[in-house]
Amino acid sequence: MSKHTSVDGRTENFSRNLSLESLLKEVNSELWIAESSLIENVDKTMKMPLIIVMGPMRSGTTLFMQWLANTGVVGYPTNLLSRFFQAPILGAKIQLLLTDQRYNFRDELGEFAQQAEYKSENGKTKGALAPNEFWYFWRRFLADPSRDVWSNEELQQTMDVATMKSELIGMMDVFQKPFLTKGMIFNYNISFLDSILDKVIFVHIKRDPVANVASVLDARKRQLGSESEWYSFKIPEYEQLKDLSSIDQAAGQVYFINRAITNGLAEVSGLRKLVVQYEDFCSNPKVIYEQLIGKLDVINSTKIYSGEKQFSRTRDSEFKDRVAIQNALEAFKGI
Repeated sequence: MSKHTSVDGRTENFSRNLSLESLLKEVNSELWIAESSLIENVDKTMKMPLIIVMGPMRSGTTLFMQWLANTGVVGYPTNLLSRFFQAPILGAKIQLLLTDQRYNFRDELGEFAQQAEYKSENGKTKGALAPNEFWYFWRRFLADPSRDVWSNEELQQTMDVATMKSELIGMMDVFQKPFLTKGMIFNYNISFLDSILDKVIFVHIKRDPVANVASVLDARKRQLGSESEWYSFKIPEYEQLKDLSSIDQAAGQVYFINRAITNGLAEVSGLRKLVVQYEDFCSNPKVIYEQLIGKLDVINSTKIYSGEKQFSRTRDSEFKDRVAIQNALEAFKGI
């Protein structure tokens, strides 16, 4: 093990805080009793849509989350809320109590402010109200949380759908807004999610694949110390890719994930999906906002856009390995 990596194989800046995880497990276990009572009282009808962001790693999903969260139109999993992964309805209430200006008595908790900075490191944001990936929440409902790959049939038979839906509905009831969340852990299970959710909008973030692959390689070095280490969730094609070169691995990840999402969305109603090209989003986010708002059948979706006019794009210029990445991506076509 390199002196620059931790026991979990990550570089020091990305290693898990085991003391924190132990405390979180203890606290959430204790809160579950109260959460169970809240779940029993939830109206099981989904009145507002769940917005699920899909896409490859390093495709712009975190920027999209930060942007839409800052519009105020949606509720979303914050870094604060994520600490209540086993009691998110209760956590949502606590978050309102601590951070909502309606309950800020004489600025007692004024340091809790909406996070406006569009900064993140490999998907990790900073600040109590910055968006969180919420993976611990999603993995709770899986029969084997340690796995990254499931068939739709496995999820249908083993996933605790009832509790998951109740908690999602419960959080929307607390926030009184549609709920925005990443769902890339289920990139290959869109048809399953579509079948169990009454109201949903899938947002597929697509980035120029060459830039996407280059960003994956950089993320591998930052988080794992080497381009050759597998980064992010394992996918069904992992065995096919694991022994290839780092460029071929990353190219395969991006290619196969985008293909799986495209195939999954082909079975979804047009009213329940939106494909967002990252480069177009950066150039004119207002257009994407208006497209998404048109699909949100809720009262507060009429809010006029007042967000960023544009975002600067990374990797617009030439970078090393461009030709090798293009060739690797081309080789996967038709497989």
